Amino acid sequence: MLGTTILPEIRELIETRHFSELREVFSDMLPADIAEILVEIPEKDQAIVFRLLPRALATDVFEFLDFDSQKNLIKALGKEEVAAILDDMSEDDRTALLEELPAAAVKQMLSLLSPEERATAQSLLGYPPNSVGRLMTTDYIDVPPDWTVKQVLDYIRENGRDSETLNVVYVTDDKGRLIDDIRIREFLLSPLDKLVSELMKGNFVALNVNDDQETAIEYFKKYARVALPVTDSNGILVGIVTIDDVISVIEQEETKDFLSLGGVQTGAAERTYFDSPLWFVVRNRIGWLLFLFVGGTLTGNVVKFFHDSISEAIAAALAIFTPLLIGTGGNTGSQTVSTIIRSLAIGEIEPKDWLKVLLRETTTGVTVGIILSIIGFGWSFLTLNDWHFSIIVGGSVVAICIWSSAVASQIPILAERFGLDATVLSAPLITTLVDATGLIIYFTIAKLVFHLY
Repeated sequence: MLGTTILPEIRELIETRHFSELREVFSDMLPADIAEILVEIPEKDQAIVFRLLPRALATDVFEFLDFDSQKNLIKALGKEEVAAILDDMSEDDRTALLEELPAAAVKQMLSLLSPEERATAQSLLGYPPNSVGRLMTTDYIDVPPDWTVKQVLDYIRENGRDSETLNVVYVTDDKGRLIDDIRIREFLLSPLDKLVSELMKGNFVALNVNDDQETAIEYFKKYARVALPVTDSNGILVGIVTIDDVISVIEQEETKDFLSLGGVQTGAAERTYFDSPLWFVVRNRIGWLLFLFVGGTLTGNVVKFFHDSISEAIAAALAIFTPLLIGTGGNTGSQTVSTIIRSLAIGEIEPKDWLKVLLRETTTGVTVGIILSIIGFGWSFLTLNDWHFSIIVGGSVVAICIWSSAVASQIPILAERFGLDATVLSAPLITTLVDATGLIIYFTIAKLVFHLY
Protein backbone atom coordinates (compact mmCIF):
# COMPACT_ATOMS: atom_id res chain seq x y z
CA MET A 1 0.00 0.00 0.00
CA LEU A 2 3.03 2.28 -0.33
CA GLY A 3 1.60 3.75 -3.54
CA THR A 4 -1.44 5.29 -1.85
CA THR A 5 0.70 6.58 1.04
CA ILE A 6 2.92 8.78 -1.13
CA LEU A 7 0.25 9.61 -3.72
CA PRO A 8 -0.12 13.28 -2.60
CA GLU A 9 3.64 13.76 -3.02
CA ILE A 10 3.53 12.17 -6.49
CA ARG A 11 0.66 14.42 -7.56
CA GLU A 12 2.52 17.50 -6.38
CA LEU A 13 5.65 16.51 -8.34
CA ILE A 14 3.52 15.98 -11.47
CA GLU A 15 1.79 19.36 -11.11
CA THR A 16 5.09 21.20 -10.58
CA ARG A 17 6.68 19.19 -13.42
CA HIS A 18 9.63 18.06 -11.27
CA PHE A 19 10.17 14.98 -13.42
CA SER A 20 13.76 14.31 -12.37
CA GLU A 21 12.68 14.01 -8.73
CA LEU A 22 9.73 11.89 -9.78
CA ARG A 23 12.06 9.51 -11.62
CA GLU A 24 14.16 9.13 -8.48
CA VAL A 25 11.09 8.36 -6.36
CA PHE A 26 10.01 5.64 -8.79
CA SER A 27 13.49 4.10 -8.92
CA ASP A 28 13.10 2.92 -5.31
CA MET A 29 9.56 1.56 -5.71
CA LEU A 30 8.21 -1.84 -6.63
CA PRO A 31 6.35 -2.23 -9.95
CA ALA A 32 3.07 -3.10 -8.20
CA ASP A 33 3.20 0.12 -6.16
CA ILE A 34 3.94 2.23 -9.23
CA ALA A 35 1.00 0.61 -11.03
CA GLU A 36 -1.20 1.46 -8.05
CA ILE A 37 -0.17 5.11 -8.37
CA LEU A 38 -0.70 5.24 -12.14
CA VAL A 39 -4.37 4.25 -11.92
CA GLU A 40 -4.97 6.98 -9.32
CA ILE A 41 -3.62 9.92 -11.34
CA PRO A 42 -5.51 11.59 -14.25
CA GLU A 43 -5.34 9.77 -17.58
CA LYS A 44 -3.71 12.78 -19.25
CA ASP A 45 -0.72 12.39 -16.91
CA GLN A 46 -0.42 8.61 -16.99
CA ALA A 47 1.53 8.43 -20.25
CA ILE A 48 3.84 11.24 -19.12
CA VAL A 49 4.68 9.45 -15.90
CA PHE A 50 4.99 6.08 -17.65
CA ARG A 51 7.61 7.48 -20.05
CA LEU A 52 9.82 8.39 -17.07
CA LEU A 53 10.32 4.73 -16.21
CA PRO A 54 13.26 2.69 -17.53
CA ARG A 55 12.18 0.23 -20.22
CA ALA A 56 12.45 -2.91 -18.07
CA LEU A 57 10.62 -1.31 -15.15
CA ALA A 58 7.96 0.11 -17.48
CA THR A 59 7.16 -3.38 -18.77
CA ASP A 60 6.88 -4.79 -15.26
CA VAL A 61 4.56 -1.93 -14.23
CA PHE A 62 2.43 -2.42 -17.35
CA GLU A 63 1.84 -6.08 -16.44
CA PHE A 64 0.45 -5.05 -13.04
CA LEU A 65 -2.12 -2.65 -14.53
CA ASP A 66 -5.75 -3.65 -15.11
CA PHE A 67 -6.96 -4.08 -18.68
CA ASP A 68 -8.64 -0.66 -18.96
CA SER A 69 -5.48 1.12 -17.80
CA GLN A 70 -3.36 -0.91 -20.22
CA LYS A 71 -5.72 -0.01 -23.06
CA ASN A 72 -5.57 3.71 -22.20
CA LEU A 73 -1.78 3.66 -22.14
CA ILE A 74 -1.58 1.87 -25.49
CA LYS A 75 -3.70 4.64 -27.01
CA ALA A 76 -1.51 7.36 -25.49
CA LEU A 77 1.92 5.89 -26.28
CA GLY A 78 3.65 5.84 -29.63
CA LYS A 79 3.97 2.70 -31.76
CA GLU A 80 7.64 2.19 -30.90
CA GLU A 81 6.91 2.45 -27.18
CA VAL A 82 4.01 0.00 -27.43
CA ALA A 83 6.12 -2.40 -29.50
CA ALA A 84 8.89 -2.34 -26.87
CA ILE A 85 6.42 -3.09 -24.07
CA LEU A 86 4.72 -5.92 -25.96
CA ASP A 87 8.05 -7.47 -26.93
CA ASP A 88 9.29 -7.41 -23.33
CA MET A 89 6.06 -8.58 -21.68
CA SER A 90 5.88 -12.13 -20.41
CA GLU A 91 4.06 -14.29 -22.93
CA ASP A 92 1.18 -15.25 -20.67
CA ASP A 93 0.45 -11.64 -19.64
CA ARG A 94 0.65 -10.53 -23.26
CA THR A 95 -1.77 -13.26 -24.31
CA ALA A 96 -4.20 -12.17 -21.58
CA LEU A 97 -4.06 -8.59 -22.90
CA LEU A 98 -4.53 -9.58 -26.55
CA GLU A 99 -7.50 -11.79 -25.61
CA GLU A 100 -9.37 -8.71 -24.36
CA LEU A 101 -8.77 -6.54 -27.44
CA PRO A 102 -10.99 -6.41 -30.57
CA ALA A 103 -9.74 -8.41 -33.55
CA ALA A 104 -8.58 -5.31 -35.44
CA ALA A 105 -6.57 -4.12 -32.44
CA VAL A 106 -5.02 -7.57 -31.97
CA LYS A 107 -3.90 -7.56 -35.59
CA GLN A 108 -2.31 -4.15 -35.12
CA MET A 109 -0.61 -5.20 -31.88
CA LEU A 110 0.78 -8.37 -33.47
CA SER A 111 2.25 -6.33 -36.32
CA LEU A 112 4.32 -4.36 -33.79
CA LEU A 113 6.00 -7.48 -32.38
CA SER A 114 9.31 -8.90 -33.53
CA PRO A 115 8.92 -11.91 -35.86
CA GLU A 116 9.89 -14.35 -33.09
CA GLU A 117 7.51 -12.85 -30.50
CA ARG A 118 4.74 -12.57 -33.10
CA ALA A 119 4.98 -16.28 -33.87
CA THR A 120 4.84 -17.12 -30.16
CA ALA A 121 1.86 -14.82 -29.56
CA GLN A 122 -0.08 -16.25 -32.51
CA SER A 123 0.67 -19.78 -31.31
CA LEU A 124 -0.67 -19.09 -27.80
CA LEU A 125 -3.76 -17.32 -29.14
CA GLY A 126 -4.44 -20.39 -31.28
CA TYR A 127 -5.31 -22.51 -28.24
CA PRO A 128 -8.96 -22.74 -27.11
CA PRO A 129 -10.25 -19.97 -24.81
CA ASN A 130 -9.86 -20.76 -21.09
CA SER A 131 -7.38 -23.53 -21.88
CA VAL A 132 -4.02 -24.04 -20.21
CA GLY A 133 -2.43 -23.18 -23.56
CA ARG A 134 -3.69 -19.61 -23.26
CA LEU A 135 -2.27 -19.42 -19.75
CA MET A 136 1.23 -20.80 -20.29
CA THR A 137 4.54 -19.21 -21.23
CA THR A 138 7.32 -20.74 -23.33
CA ASP A 139 10.05 -19.08 -21.25
CA TYR A 140 11.55 -21.92 -19.22
CA ILE A 141 14.80 -23.83 -18.72
CA ASP A 142 15.06 -27.39 -20.05
CA VAL A 143 18.17 -29.57 -20.17
CA PRO A 144 19.09 -33.09 -21.39
CA PRO A 145 19.59 -35.94 -18.88
CA ASP A 146 23.25 -36.52 -19.81
CA TRP A 147 24.44 -33.08 -18.72
CA THR A 148 26.36 -32.55 -15.50
CA VAL A 149 25.24 -30.22 -12.73
CA LYS A 150 28.00 -27.80 -13.76
CA GLN A 151 26.72 -27.68 -17.34
CA VAL A 152 23.20 -26.98 -16.08
CA LEU A 153 24.30 -24.13 -13.80
CA ASP A 154 26.43 -22.59 -16.56
CA TYR A 155 23.47 -22.82 -18.94
CA ILE A 156 21.16 -21.16 -16.42
CA ARG A 157 23.62 -18.28 -15.90
CA GLU A 158 23.77 -17.74 -19.64
CA ASN A 159 20.11 -18.25 -20.59
CA GLY A 160 18.05 -17.97 -17.42
CA ARG A 161 17.50 -14.21 -17.47
CA ASP A 162 14.35 -14.45 -19.61
CA SER A 163 12.91 -17.53 -17.91
CA GLU A 164 9.57 -17.09 -16.15
CA THR A 165 10.88 -18.97 -13.14
CA LEU A 166 14.17 -20.58 -12.13
CA ASN A 167 12.70 -22.61 -9.30
CA VAL A 168 12.34 -25.68 -11.50
CA VAL A 169 14.51 -27.10 -14.29
CA TYR A 170 12.84 -29.41 -16.80
CA VAL A 171 14.51 -32.49 -18.26
CA THR A 172 13.67 -33.43 -21.86
CA ASP A 173 14.89 -36.15 -24.19
CA ASP A 174 16.31 -35.61 -27.68
CA LYS A 175 12.76 -35.34 -29.11
CA GLY A 176 11.65 -32.69 -26.61
CA ARG A 177 9.53 -35.04 -24.52
CA LEU A 178 9.32 -34.16 -20.83
CA ILE A 179 10.89 -36.89 -18.71
CA ASP A 180 11.25 -35.11 -15.34
CA ASP A 181 11.32 -31.81 -13.48
CA ILE A 182 13.96 -31.04 -10.86
CA ARG A 183 13.95 -28.22 -8.34
CA ILE A 184 16.87 -25.82 -8.57
CA ARG A 185 17.91 -26.56 -4.99
CA GLU A 186 18.90 -30.08 -6.10
CA PHE A 187 21.45 -28.61 -8.52
CA LEU A 188 22.73 -26.09 -5.99
CA LEU A 189 23.33 -28.78 -3.36
CA SER A 190 24.78 -31.50 -5.62
CA PRO A 191 28.40 -32.11 -6.73
CA LEU A 192 29.26 -30.36 -10.00
CA ASP A 193 30.20 -33.58 -11.76
CA LYS A 194 26.94 -35.36 -10.95
CA LEU A 195 24.70 -36.17 -13.93
CA VAL A 196 21.18 -34.85 -14.32
CA SER A 197 19.97 -38.43 -14.81
CA GLU A 198 21.22 -39.25 -11.31
CA LEU A 199 19.00 -36.52 -9.84
CA MET A 200 15.91 -37.71 -11.68
CA LYS A 201 13.05 -39.41 -9.84
CA GLY A 202 10.49 -39.56 -12.66
CA ASN A 203 7.50 -38.63 -10.51
CA PHE A 204 6.69 -35.32 -12.18
CA VAL A 205 3.20 -33.92 -12.75
CA ALA A 206 2.27 -32.15 -15.98
CA LEU A 207 -0.72 -30.35 -17.47
CA ASN A 208 -1.97 -30.90 -21.02
CA VAL A 209 -2.06 -27.88 -23.29
CA ASN A 210 -5.80 -28.39 -23.92
CA ASP A 211 -6.77 -28.83 -20.25
CA ASP A 212 -9.27 -26.36 -18.85
CA GLN A 213 -7.74 -23.64 -16.67
CA GLU A 214 -9.73 -24.96 -13.72
CA THR A 215 -7.70 -28.17 -14.03
CA ALA A 216 -4.58 -26.08 -13.49
CA ILE A 217 -6.12 -24.64 -10.32
CA GLU A 218 -6.83 -28.15 -9.00
CA TYR A 219 -3.27 -29.32 -9.77
CA PHE A 220 -1.63 -26.35 -8.06
CA LYS A 221 -3.81 -26.87 -4.98
CA LYS A 222 -3.17 -30.60 -4.87
CA TYR A 223 0.58 -30.64 -5.51
CA ALA A 224 1.55 -27.27 -3.92
CA ARG A 225 3.84 -26.26 -6.80
CA VAL A 226 5.09 -22.83 -7.89
CA ALA A 227 5.14 -23.94 -11.54
CA LEU A 228 3.87 -26.86 -13.59
CA PRO A 229 5.03 -28.04 -17.03
CA VAL A 230 2.63 -28.16 -19.98
CA THR A 231 2.86 -30.87 -22.63
CA ASP A 232 1.06 -31.66 -25.85
CA SER A 233 -0.71 -34.94 -26.63
CA ASN A 234 2.67 -36.54 -27.46
CA GLY A 235 4.26 -35.58 -24.16
CA ILE A 236 6.45 -32.88 -25.70
CA LEU A 237 7.16 -29.96 -23.37
CA VAL A 238 5.60 -26.82 -24.88
CA GLY A 239 5.45 -24.42 -21.91
CA ILE A 240 4.93 -23.87 -18.20
CA VAL A 241 2.24 -22.33 -16.02
CA THR A 242 3.27 -20.43 -12.91
CA ILE A 243 1.38 -19.81 -9.68
CA ASP A 244 0.82 -16.08 -10.38
CA ASP A 245 -1.11 -16.96 -13.54
CA VAL A 246 -3.27 -19.42 -11.62
CA ILE A 247 -4.00 -16.83 -8.92
CA SER A 248 -5.33 -14.50 -11.64
CA VAL A 249 -7.64 -17.26 -12.91
CA ILE A 250 -8.87 -17.96 -9.36
CA GLU A 251 -9.67 -14.26 -8.91
CA GLN A 252 -11.64 -14.20 -12.17
CA GLU A 253 -13.55 -17.37 -11.27
CA GLU A 254 -14.39 -16.12 -7.78
CA THR A 255 -15.67 -12.84 -9.23
CA LYS A 256 -17.90 -14.69 -11.69
CA ASP A 257 -19.18 -17.04 -8.98
CA PHE A 258 -19.93 -14.15 -6.65
CA LEU A 259 -21.93 -12.31 -9.33
CA SER A 260 -23.68 -15.52 -10.36
CA LEU A 261 -24.91 -16.11 -6.81
CA GLY A 262 -26.75 -12.81 -7.11
CA GLY A 263 -28.28 -13.73 -10.47
CA VAL A 264 -25.98 -11.36 -12.40
CA GLN A 265 -24.61 -12.64 -15.70
CA THR A 266 -20.87 -13.26 -15.60
CA GLY A 267 -20.24 -10.72 -18.39
CA ALA A 268 -20.47 -8.07 -15.70
CA ALA A 269 -17.10 -9.22 -14.35
CA GLU A 270 -15.42 -8.10 -17.58
CA ARG A 271 -15.96 -4.37 -16.95
CA THR A 272 -15.28 -2.09 -14.03
CA TYR A 273 -18.23 -0.64 -12.13
CA PHE A 274 -18.09 2.93 -13.45
CA ASP A 275 -17.06 1.92 -16.98
CA SER A 276 -20.18 -0.22 -17.45
CA PRO A 277 -22.83 1.63 -19.51
CA LEU A 278 -26.46 1.49 -18.42
CA TRP A 279 -27.53 -0.89 -21.21
CA PHE A 280 -24.75 -3.30 -20.22
CA VAL A 281 -25.76 -3.29 -16.56
CA VAL A 282 -29.44 -3.81 -17.42
CA ARG A 283 -28.65 -6.62 -19.86
CA ASN A 284 -26.62 -8.50 -17.25
CA ARG A 285 -29.29 -8.23 -14.56
CA ILE A 286 -32.62 -8.42 -16.35
CA GLY A 287 -32.56 -12.13 -17.27
CA TRP A 288 -32.87 -13.62 -13.80
CA LEU A 289 -34.99 -10.71 -12.58
CA LEU A 290 -37.57 -11.50 -15.28
CA PHE A 291 -37.45 -15.16 -14.34
CA LEU A 292 -37.89 -14.39 -10.64
CA PHE A 293 -40.64 -11.86 -11.39
CA VAL A 294 -42.65 -14.42 -13.36
CA GLY A 295 -41.87 -17.06 -10.74
CA GLY A 296 -43.07 -14.68 -8.06
CA THR A 297 -46.54 -14.74 -9.54
CA LEU A 298 -46.74 -18.34 -8.27
CA THR A 299 -46.54 -16.99 -4.74
CA GLY A 300 -49.46 -14.66 -5.41
CA ASN A 301 -51.54 -17.47 -6.88
CA VAL A 302 -50.86 -19.65 -3.83
CA VAL A 303 -52.03 -16.87 -1.49
CA LYS A 304 -55.15 -16.28 -3.60
CA PHE A 305 -56.02 -19.98 -3.70
CA PHE A 306 -55.85 -20.43 0.07
CA HIS A 307 -57.37 -17.02 0.77
CA ASP A 308 -60.52 -18.15 -1.02
CA SER A 309 -60.75 -21.32 1.10
CA ILE A 310 -60.29 -19.82 4.59
CA SER A 311 -61.93 -16.95 6.41
CA GLU A 312 -60.79 -13.34 6.15
CA ALA A 313 -59.85 -13.20 9.83
CA ILE A 314 -57.70 -16.31 9.69
CA ALA A 315 -56.07 -15.18 6.43
CA ALA A 316 -55.20 -11.80 7.97
CA ALA A 317 -53.69 -13.47 11.04
CA LEU A 318 -51.69 -15.91 8.92
CA ALA A 319 -50.36 -13.03 6.80
CA ILE A 320 -48.50 -11.69 9.86
CA PHE A 321 -46.12 -14.65 9.81
CA THR A 322 -45.76 -15.00 6.03
CA PRO A 323 -42.57 -12.87 5.69
CA LEU A 324 -40.99 -14.76 8.59
CA LEU A 325 -41.60 -18.18 7.05
CA ILE A 326 -40.62 -17.17 3.50
CA GLY A 327 -37.42 -15.59 4.81
CA THR A 328 -36.59 -18.68 6.87
CA GLY A 329 -37.01 -20.95 3.86
CA GLY A 330 -34.96 -18.70 1.60
CA ASN A 331 -32.15 -18.32 4.12
CA THR A 332 -32.03 -22.05 4.84
CA GLY A 333 -31.91 -22.83 1.12
CA SER A 334 -29.24 -20.23 0.41
CA GLN A 335 -26.97 -21.59 3.13
CA THR A 336 -27.35 -25.12 1.81
CA VAL A 337 -26.76 -24.08 -1.82
CA SER A 338 -23.59 -22.16 -0.90
CA THR A 339 -22.24 -25.13 1.05
CA ILE A 340 -22.94 -27.66 -1.71
CA ILE A 341 -21.54 -25.44 -4.51
CA ARG A 342 -18.31 -24.93 -2.57
CA SER A 343 -17.98 -28.65 -1.84
CA LEU A 344 -18.57 -29.50 -5.51
CA ALA A 345 -16.02 -26.90 -6.60
CA ILE A 346 -13.21 -28.22 -4.42
CA GLY A 347 -14.03 -31.87 -5.02
CA GLU A 348 -15.30 -32.78 -1.55
CA ILE A 349 -18.49 -34.22 -3.05
CA GLU A 350 -19.48 -35.52 -6.49
CA PRO A 351 -22.87 -35.91 -8.22
CA LYS A 352 -22.83 -39.63 -7.37
CA ASP A 353 -22.99 -38.65 -3.68
CA TRP A 354 -26.47 -37.12 -4.09
CA LEU A 355 -28.20 -39.54 -1.69
CA LYS A 356 -25.67 -39.07 1.11
CA VAL A 357 -25.88 -35.31 0.64
CA LEU A 358 -29.69 -35.44 0.70
CA LEU A 359 -29.76 -37.44 3.93
CA ARG A 360 -27.19 -35.20 5.61
CA GLU A 361 -28.92 -31.94 4.64
CA THR A 362 -32.36 -33.29 5.52
CA THR A 363 -31.06 -34.19 8.97
CA THR A 364 -29.60 -30.71 9.27
CA GLY A 365 -32.95 -29.25 8.21
CA VAL A 366 -34.78 -31.24 10.89
CA THR A 367 -32.38 -30.11 13.62
CA VAL A 368 -32.38 -26.44 12.59
CA GLY A 369 -36.14 -26.53 12.06
CA ILE A 370 -36.86 -27.85 15.56
CA ILE A 371 -34.72 -25.14 17.17
CA LEU A 372 -36.33 -22.37 15.14
CA SER A 373 -39.84 -23.79 15.59
CA ILE A 374 -39.57 -23.52 19.39
CA ILE A 375 -38.82 -19.82 19.01
CA GLY A 376 -41.54 -19.41 16.38
CA PHE A 377 -44.09 -21.21 18.57
CA GLY A 378 -43.41 -18.90 21.50
CA TRP A 379 -43.34 -15.70 19.45
CA SER A 380 -46.59 -16.48 17.63
CA PHE A 381 -48.36 -17.30 20.92
CA LEU A 382 -47.19 -13.99 22.41
CA THR A 383 -48.36 -12.18 19.28
CA LEU A 384 -51.88 -13.65 18.91
CA ASN A 385 -52.42 -15.52 22.18
CA ASP A 386 -53.81 -18.45 20.20
CA TRP A 387 -52.22 -21.89 20.36
CA HIS A 388 -53.73 -22.82 16.97
CA PHE A 389 -51.45 -20.30 15.24
CA SER A 390 -48.53 -21.37 17.42
CA ILE A 391 -48.91 -24.96 16.20
CA ILE A 392 -49.20 -23.75 12.59
CA VAL A 393 -46.11 -21.53 12.74
CA GLY A 394 -44.01 -24.05 14.68
CA GLY A 395 -44.96 -26.94 12.39
CA SER A 396 -44.45 -24.85 9.25
CA VAL A 397 -40.97 -23.79 10.31
CA VAL A 398 -39.87 -27.41 10.72
CA ALA A 399 -41.44 -28.52 7.43
CA ILE A 400 -40.07 -25.55 5.47
CA CYS A 401 -36.54 -26.00 6.84
CA ILE A 402 -36.57 -29.69 5.92
CA TRP A 403 -37.98 -29.00 2.46
CA SER A 404 -35.60 -26.10 1.73
CA SER A 405 -32.54 -28.04 2.84
CA ALA A 406 -33.49 -31.10 0.80
CA VAL A 407 -34.30 -29.20 -2.41
CA ALA A 408 -31.32 -26.86 -2.12
CA SER A 409 -28.96 -29.80 -1.65
CA GLN A 410 -30.00 -31.36 -4.96
CA ILE A 411 -30.23 -28.36 -7.34
CA PRO A 412 -26.43 -27.79 -7.58
CA ILE A 413 -25.84 -31.54 -7.93
CA LEU A 414 -28.39 -31.81 -10.75
CA ALA A 415 -26.87 -28.78 -12.46
CA GLU A 416 -23.42 -30.35 -12.24
CA ARG A 417 -24.70 -33.68 -13.57
CA PHE A 418 -26.22 -32.02 -16.67
CA GLY A 419 -23.23 -29.78 -17.33
CA LEU A 420 -24.92 -26.54 -16.23
CA ASP A 421 -23.37 -23.75 -14.16
CA ALA A 422 -24.50 -24.57 -10.63
CA THR A 423 -23.55 -21.12 -9.35
CA VAL A 424 -25.73 -19.29 -11.87
CA LEU A 425 -28.70 -21.62 -11.59
CA SER A 426 -28.96 -22.47 -7.90
CA ALA A 427 -29.46 -19.26 -5.91
CA PRO A 428 -32.21 -17.61 -8.02
CA LEU A 429 -34.02 -20.92 -8.57
CA ILE A 430 -34.06 -21.86 -4.89
CA THR A 431 -35.38 -18.40 -3.98
CA THR A 432 -38.39 -18.68 -6.29
CA LEU A 433 -39.07 -22.35 -5.58
CA VAL A 434 -38.89 -22.07 -1.79
CA ASP A 435 -41.08 -18.96 -1.67
CA ALA A 436 -43.94 -20.63 -3.53
CA THR A 437 -43.67 -24.08 -1.94
CA GLY A 438 -43.12 -22.59 1.52
CA LEU A 439 -46.46 -20.83 1.31
CA ILE A 440 -48.16 -24.03 0.16
CA ILE A 441 -46.73 -25.84 3.20
CA TYR A 442 -47.77 -23.00 5.53
CA PHE A 443 -51.36 -22.69 4.35
CA THR A 444 -51.82 -26.46 4.02
CA ILE A 445 -50.82 -26.92 7.67
CA ALA A 446 -53.14 -24.06 8.61
CA LYS A 447 -56.11 -25.72 6.87
CA LEU A 448 -55.37 -29.03 8.55
CA VAL A 449 -55.13 -27.45 12.01
CA PHE A 450 -58.36 -25.47 11.72
CA HIS A 451 -60.12 -28.43 10.10
CA LEU A 452 -59.14 -30.75 12.96
CA TYR A 453 -59.82 -28.27 15.72
